[in-house]
Amino acid sequence: MNKHFCHLATATLLSLLPLQNATANTEDTAADVLRVALPAAAWGMTQYFADDEGSTQFYYSFASTIAATYALKTAIHKNRPDGSDDDAFPSGHTSMAFQGAAFMQRRYGWKYGAPAYALATYVGYSRVNNDHHDTSDVLAGALIGIAASYWFAEPFYGVQITPTAGLNGVGLQLSKHW
Repeated sequence: MNKHFCHLATATLLSLLPLQNATANTEDTAADVLRVALPAAAWGMTQYFADDEGSTQFYYSFASTIAATYALKTAIHKNRPDGSDDDAFPSGHTSMAFQGAAFMQRRYGWKYGAPAYALATYVGYSRVNNDHHDTSDVLAGALIGIAASYWFAEPFYGVQITPTAGLNGVGLQLSKHW
């Protein structure tokens, strides 16, 4: 994939996303900024580490998050709690924020992922608190963002610890790339 094309596509996608509306409160504004800032920071880390493979993984993760989120919004016409429209499911703010957070954690570790997850959780909280979504919308958005990043991103270096869950229990998976 052409590196310059990917940079242009990412910048274009991020620039098309409105950051604030006229009736937004401070919490809404913070969520609007974070939904763009977290994926932008994840992409920025691929540039900082000169990580071309990670950059490609980010593009796939980000694009699949956006595609899945908007496909579901189009297919499922769920009303928002505030009654403003019928595209509540899943939360786009939350899917984007968690995609960025999960990418940072999966690719570069918990040192970067933990604070990013805290900020992404705030985005989800604010969407419910301000009646833009209910909890199921936010959880679905978070799962989409996390799943896309876990599907496409691989650890950059060192040992990676990943939580696992299945029908027979929960645990931790330890992996190392040589």
